[in-house]
Amino acid sequence: LYFSESPTNPYLRCIDIAKVSELCHTKGWGKCAVAVDGTFATPHNMKPLEYGADLVVQSATKYLAGHNDVLGGALIGNMELVSTVRNLHNVLGGTVDPHAAYLILRGIKTLSLRVDRANDNALQLARFLEAHPKITKVHYPGLESHPEHEIAKKQMTGGFGGVVSFEVDGDRKATSDFIDACRIPYIAPSLGGVESLIEQPAVISYWDYGAEERARLGIKDNLVRFSCGIEEYEDLERDFSQALDRI
Repeated sequence: LYFSESPTNPYLRCIDIAKVSELCHTKGWGKCAVAVDGTFATPHNMKPLEYGADLVVQSATKYLAGHNDVLGGALIGNMELVSTVRNLHNVLGGTVDPHAAYLILRGIKTLSLRVDRANDNALQLARFLEAHPKITKVHYPGLESHPEHEIAKKQMTGGFGGVVSFEVDGDRKATSDFIDACRIPYIAPSLGGVESLIEQPAVISYWDYGAEERARLGIKDNLVRFSCGIEEYEDLERDFSQALDRI
């Protein structure tokens, strides 16, 4: 089994799904299935099965439900493989309760509307940040500076997603001060809801990793991950501007 996110978390790197699928299916690896976690892209922006993937994983907790109020997931693709997972799931247990299922179904009804807005907000914000003197690097597939921009354009046909990662021109404390100065987003490690969320991975998602291990994984102290909600873009830009002015 070949498994990868696309885009990845938190640097939003993109794999060429068609090329990977061809290699796994035909180039001497035997019968190697390809599974892609498309949570950051969403089904609205990218459909990995159309590029040769066998399985797609989606966190329903994120964009599918879209309101930060449910836990769930989905596995889509080859029925033989899905049935194998389902049989194991029946043994291990764990089911989505009826109310959570209802919330996910409700969220899917507005998925395209919410993701389109998040796409627009993220692309505008990424361009704003890339030009800001207090930001040293922006990671977003929609920017021409992104190393897999051409791949993203080919397979993310609906948009480039609502998550932007960037590096503040400062140390760990300066980055924390910037985040604390933001007024609109909640400080939280999730993504994909109608509210914008912001986090400093070094002190939230990777809080229990030592400095050497974080460095090995590429998690910098000045890295920020921002999940765009459906707020007015102008409000987000003003908020970021005043927060950056404070550091």
